[in-house]
Amino acid sequence: MPFILLALLCLALFPLAARAEPPPGPSHPIAMHAIAMHGEPAYPPGFARFAYVNPDAPKGGALRQAVTGGFDTLNPHVVKGVPALGLGFVFETMLTRSWDEPFSLYGLLAESLEVPEDRSAAVFHLNPAARWHDGTPVTAADVLFSLEVQRAHGTPNRRQYYAKVASAEAPDARTVRFAFAPGPDGRVDREMPLLMGLMPIHSKAWWAGRDFAATTLDPPLGSGPYRVKQAEAGRRIIYERVAGYWGRDLPSRRGLFNADTLDFTYYRDDSVALEAFLAGQGDVRRESDPAKWATGYDGPALRAGRIVLEELPHRRPEFARGLIFNTRRPPFQDIRVRRALGLATDFTWIGKTLFHGALVRTASYYPNSELAAEGLPGPEEMAVLEPFRDRLPPALFTEPFTLPPTDGSGPAGARGNLREALRLLAEAGWRVSGGRLTDGAGRPFAFEILLGNPADERVALEYARSLERLGIAATVRTVDNAQYQGRLDRFDFDMTLRWWVSSLSPGNEQLYYYGSEAADQPGSRNYPGIRDPVVDAIAASIAEARTRADLVARVRALDRVLLWGHYMVPLFHSPADRMARWSRLKHPEATPLYGPLVESWWIEDGG
Repeated sequence: MPFILLALLCLALFPLAARAEPPPGPSHPIAMHAIAMHGEPAYPPGFARFAYVNPDAPKGGALRQAVTGGFDTLNPHVVKGVPALGLGFVFETMLTRSWDEPFSLYGLLAESLEVPEDRSAAVFHLNPAARWHDGTPVTAADVLFSLEVQRAHGTPNRRQYYAKVASAEAPDARTVRFAFAPGPDGRVDREMPLLMGLMPIHSKAWWAGRDFAATTLDPPLGSGPYRVKQAEAGRRIIYERVAGYWGRDLPSRRGLFNADTLDFTYYRDDSVALEAFLAGQGDVRRESDPAKWATGYDGPALRAGRIVLEELPHRRPEFARGLIFNTRRPPFQDIRVRRALGLATDFTWIGKTLFHGALVRTASYYPNSELAAEGLPGPEEMAVLEPFRDRLPPALFTEPFTLPPTDGSGPAGARGNLREALRLLAEAGWRVSGGRLTDGAGRPFAFEILLGNPADERVALEYARSLERLGIAATVRTVDNAQYQGRLDRFDFDMTLRWWVSSLSPGNEQLYYYGSEAADQPGSRNYPGIRDPVVDAIAASIAEARTRADLVARVRALDRVLLWGHYMVPLFHSPADRMARWSRLKHPEATPLYGPLVESWWIEDGG
């Protein structure tokens, strides 16, 4: 999968002048340098730097990556098109994350913010130093424009979030105030101040006369540490560090964005991308294929120490990858069918054969984190689930969710699982006739597995072969990146191999992933088409959690309900990031909670 870069910075240099204040309340805001979703931010006003960077890292050189896929737009904030990697370093937000905390935001374009205790509003004070790349100031008018265009043309998740803004105003050129509408239950979404802080800010002047909703290859005007230097659709994009970047001296920028240029070269096939890296045409690579990790890097450069392989552990939720059923289509609307199709394959054998036993079978939508539901529900989780007992499977309360056991003997094994699968299919009205599984009208059970990455073909083909033993004809089809994304956005598939990924502080996006409303929104990530009022209710409640323990209980409850819904056949994940780099590229000793950040790495010789 393409390497994903994460932009981070943090600002807390702007303590407010001391003044007498009445006790905070719904109408009296609290001024702050940062905000945490739960509890207090870890970094106080006046902090020097993040703990996971090297503040003395040298600047210079080119950081190159050989990646897979393609791109056809430089606007990553609309549905149309496939955006280029790295655009997060061009655009900035009012607040930015610390990647060593579950969900804390610090000032960036905004030097400070004010929120009332009930979080029904948020006031952002823009940093007077903030500038676009053309030298003009970032103003409140740009913020209001960004809200307007993204509410009208942005991705579905952003439109969903920003619809909760009841009013937006700019008292002056550097101040923006948002008020948030209460939900049907009369409560305000407590995540909204943070979500508004993470809204990408666009230049109103630059977009004048341009169509925000369209794809574009015009280098955008941004305010971040890099600008687009060269873009060749689908093949290559190069960014250059902005000379005189306005935020270069912020404490949250120390030790970050050290390369003079960022160079992404695209390849259709990941094996070709690996060969490019081994040939010295890339400096760093995140390896997601254990087979390549085990055998693909061997050569003179590795043996001489010029290429370094490292497994860097992290504590973030890993990608929840699986073969996802499209329940909008009749065969998969029956949960018995979905359960049956999860029983057919010996995934233990697949893990050993294809992945050298290096991956863990995924049994959660939040794997590798404290958010994963395990065992039986605890008291806090039971408090979340109990109101829905009559609408949930009884076994959810009495049995831990477990994946079907297999012995690793291969495709001929797991006969007990196959018998159970055939029993479930028979209950659902399917019968084996002449070696084929057919419905009551004699129609065969046949469907297509849609892929966008050739590297996924191995698993999909093994899965399709295992279904043959049930009399099911599953064909595997791999299409190019643009076609895949288009079909995914239209939900034009029977089954696909895809994933979800969440932060350690999930919130509103869970409705975008799994909510009923998102099931019919083109471009949403509710790939299975889940329409479950219980999922809706629990997912909506997550943003209302006041404490970390409450949040964890609600997310675990959602995880459990999703698992018992059998919306995907879970695949595998890794508990560590496997990073390959040429030895001239160095990184800090500390790895943050969310894993390694390449933007904190540096080139030792400046070359």
